[in-house]
Amino acid sequence: MARAPLLQLSDISLTFGGNPVFEGVGLTVQPGDRVALVGRNGSGKSTLMKVMAGLVEPDAGDVVAAPGVRVGYMEQEPSMEGFATLGEFAASGLEPSETWRVESVAEGLKFGLDTAVASASGGERRRAALAKLLAEAPELMLLDEPTNHLDIEAIGWLEKELSETRAGFVLISHDRAFLTALTRATLWIDRGEVRRQEQGFAGFEAWRDKAWEEEDTARHKLDRKIKAEARWAVEGISARRKRNMGRVRALQELRAERAGQIRRKGVAALELEEGTKSGKVVLEAEGISKRYGDKLILRPFDLKLTRGERVAFVGPNGAGKTTLVNMLIGRTAPDEGRIKQGHGVEMAVFDQTRSALDPEMSLWESLAGDPDMRVSGQADQVMVRGQPRHVVGYLKDFLFEEAQARAPVRSLSGGEKARLLLARLMARESNLMVLDEPTNDLDIETLDLLQEVLSDYPGTVLLVSHDRDFIDRVATRSVVLEGEGRASIYAGGWSDLVAQGGGLWQSRSAPDKKGEVRPAVEPALQKRKANGLSFTEKHRLEALPAEIERLEAEIGKLTELMSDPELYSREPAKFKKATEALTERQQKLAAAEEEWLTLEEKAAG
Repeated sequence: MARAPLLQLSDISLTFGGNPVFEGVGLTVQPGDRVALVGRNGSGKSTLMKVMAGLVEPDAGDVVAAPGVRVGYMEQEPSMEGFATLGEFAASGLEPSETWRVESVAEGLKFGLDTAVASASGGERRRAALAKLLAEAPELMLLDEPTNHLDIEAIGWLEKELSETRAGFVLISHDRAFLTALTRATLWIDRGEVRRQEQGFAGFEAWRDKAWEEEDTARHKLDRKIKAEARWAVEGISARRKRNMGRVRALQELRAERAGQIRRKGVAALELEEGTKSGKVVLEAEGISKRYGDKLILRPFDLKLTRGERVAFVGPNGAGKTTLVNMLIGRTAPDEGRIKQGHGVEMAVFDQTRSALDPEMSLWESLAGDPDMRVSGQADQVMVRGQPRHVVGYLKDFLFEEAQARAPVRSLSGGEKARLLLARLMARESNLMVLDEPTNDLDIETLDLLQEVLSDYPGTVLLVSHDRDFIDRVATRSVVLEGEGRASIYAGGWSDLVAQGGGLWQSRSAPDKKGEVRPAVEPALQKRKANGLSFTEKHRLEALPAEIERLEAEIGKLTELMSDPELYSREPAKFKKATEALTERQQKLAAAEEEWLTLEEKAAG
């Protein structure tokens, strides 16, 4: 006998400010469903989840939960008005005999139940909201970005809890590894339409790309048909004086259909440009240590950072990742040791607290008021990597609408604030990029693009992150801070350091017969370790053919340019620049081909 759905939405329509968010949406959540809810920033994921939770009333349509089914919702910014402590909030609504559940979850998520609500950070408040939801154990859980502000240990704990629950859940997250591990179905919001696939997030991108390819093919066919019918309408038929008005009306209908199609929103125009090339050694730390009162942050530690490296800093919250990075870039002084900065370092910093953004300023003021971006005498212009740009045009590069330019920063979503901060950051020329939790709130497509941009960035990158997949894709080395001042350096990204025995503060297995606790290593990681290539090397091998093809194309264009016999006498500066560029790309091509051969041989065993 088929079980009744936990939740059903029928013909839902919703409009904000005159613009439809959804029209005619229908979806069903079945018992035991584990659903990824995905879509671009601003597509309406959180709004749809609030409709499912009954917190937002649709303009039309029905939201029906099965009799006796409790629907629990964890929002991004929970209200805790009227509660003195996080524990009091998390236990509200529970019977006294059930409060042990809150204590159990608080231990797993690493937050203090006695923490005052007034002094709690955003991350602590979110963890308390998550603890409340898990302790209530509803039949359907709606989770909006539950991993934001969680460290890798807490994410691992939550992943295990959700994998073992019998409840159904719908999950919004930017964390690929988290989504891939937990979901069995996918809801995709795209331009007001909600589609469902009975496959977890692992199959989402192939499904999305196929849908877009089919859409492009259909649009191309429609354009060709309109063009042919328009030609007939203009030329008429030589055998008749009057046109076939039925075909004219059909042409008008085709044009109306084409005009009614909503184009896909593009991706943010992320681009980084290196300033003056730094010296080979970017910075060198010797014996640096740090302590705050009785708390030891870092024991004596050495690190030599060379140009072009991408170093990830990982570890549990409070272990000292941000403190270490701040010491390396000169914002915090070490208690002992010394830090020597290399020649010509130009730094750009992405701050996880978004402190560079004034919530009361408009987006326009946030860019035009930045001293590094201000253009003298031009209130509507900003300086972007040495070139003046109109403020609105530059905001559009980062997917902001013209109407948002005068809106206050506080009106933005978390993902939009991250994009605005990236807009400021990427306007500067730099050769050292410092990114402290850049992935929070960004959608999957923007994360993909940021990863590609960092891979092509010729400078050096310092990255603090809890996103395992992003670390794997970006890092060439990882510094692990495990608490109590311990810091260790490993080659590669997250999967590589775990395969090398790092990350021992992570979730551990039950004690063995000797009573020893051993780190839990996923079977997939054991398999990776057995293969010839590490995760980072495998990703690099897959990326190299496209890089080689790009370099060959650039060399071809430069060779064609320099084949002009008049170029040297007509534009000697351009000839010199083209010569230098050609030499540089030929060297990069030779290095890329050599790297590809080396990795191919290693992969072959």
